[in-house]
Amino acid sequence: MLNYWIRSLAARLWLTSITALAIGMATIAAVIIYAFNTFPPQAFQRDANLRMAHRAAAHMVFDAAGRPASVNLDEETAWLFDAAPTELMYRVLDAGGQTMFASKGGYGGEPWPVGDLATADGTGKNVTIANRSFDVVTLKIRHGQSTFFIQTAASAALDKAIRNQKVGPIPAIVGDTTLIAIIILGLTLTFTVRRVLRPLRTVSVAAAQITPRNLAARLSTVGIPSEIKPLINAFNDALSRLENGFNVQQQFLAAAAHELQTPLTLIRGQIELQPGVEHKDLLFREIDLMARQVRQLLHLAEVSESQNFSFEEVDRLDVAEDVLAYLSPKADKMQVKLEIDVARLPSPIKADRSALFILLKNIIENAINVTPPYGSVKVSVDDVSIQVRDEGPGIKTEYLPFLFERFWRAPDAPHDGSGLGLSICREIAIAHEWRIAVRTLTSGTQFIIWFNPSTT
Repeated sequence: MLNYWIRSLAARLWLTSITALAIGMATIAAVIIYAFNTFPPQAFQRDANLRMAHRAAAHMVFDAAGRPASVNLDEETAWLFDAAPTELMYRVLDAGGQTMFASKGGYGGEPWPVGDLATADGTGKNVTIANRSFDVVTLKIRHGQSTFFIQTAASAALDKAIRNQKVGPIPAIVGDTTLIAIIILGLTLTFTVRRVLRPLRTVSVAAAQITPRNLAARLSTVGIPSEIKPLINAFNDALSRLENGFNVQQQFLAAAAHELQTPLTLIRGQIELQPGVEHKDLLFREIDLMARQVRQLLHLAEVSESQNFSFEEVDRLDVAEDVLAYLSPKADKMQVKLEIDVARLPSPIKADRSALFILLKNIIENAINVTPPYGSVKVSVDDVSIQVRDEGPGIKTEYLPFLFERFWRAPDAPHDGSGLGLSICREIAIAHEWRIAVRTLTSGTQFIIWFNPSTT
């Protein structure tokens, strides 16, 4: 489970998003702290001073003679000047630079050394007032034909105190904000990622259902994200190539087997008619073996195509009895007894009768081949399965994974064969949604064909 989540795309997206958020918030905090601690105080305070000067100029009150009489500041701004009169001050000057009126701390003393007032209009300058550093902003005011100036001064100490108040809480604020954002994002992102990946899960389920029986199926790209569509298209292209190759293979098997049947029959007939041919029995044996392989190839080509099956109500007991009757001559020749056991009459199933016949014939014929003389092959039929048990030497455990592979034969197999019989059985079982199980017993082997309950 841990390995699954480590490799999970959803987990990676979740972790990446959370990490990016944490890094982004930490970077913003670091930049703010660095800027406040590195750049000159004027860089932050001067803009505030300039806004305050404009605010004071906008609220200046003039008397009947057109001279500035007072500044009607809003409550918050007035409180700032009253609360810290020695740190935050303003002056109103006439054209000659004489103070007409000022805030509490702005009276008295020499003019603030900003140079020529006319050229200082709209600018700020760091100056020393009473041996203390201040940032002074000067604005020109025109009223009628008269010119006046207003100056605001903020001390470096006040600026530093404000900056410390601003910067100090930043790490804690960023930390708390990041934690809350991570919790909220973590909860919402889980559902978001799940929703985003839903089309991919749907496609995965559809892909898992594609088998050799339905290679014509294709994955839908409806609702699939653009980044994933090339993968789906490539998968569909691969399916097309696979389907084409599979069809070519089946056509070749069918054509080759069909073309070989007649020549083999003719060759056998010619050998029978030739009295001088030596080792006829050996030749007949090889020809019969080849003919059997050809028939098996035909069967394999037929059962590999689902459209070749014709499903109907089939009595499985009747089919089993037909197979035993068909193989009785072979069993008698090998001195093997065939037995059938029926606990109670099974119900019919939906199946292709000829395919079920071939499946049982291949398994029972293999059982006859491995059973020693005077032994028996027992076929048991019930409502859910057909079981075939022989008395042969059994199948080695290391051979079990290869039993149903095409053309595979055990190295120590005592009888001839094509290695296709059990492959055909598997194809038939897959087409009917049945399951074939193999059990190695103390004496012999048991094959069990389990029927799908929906077909019974």
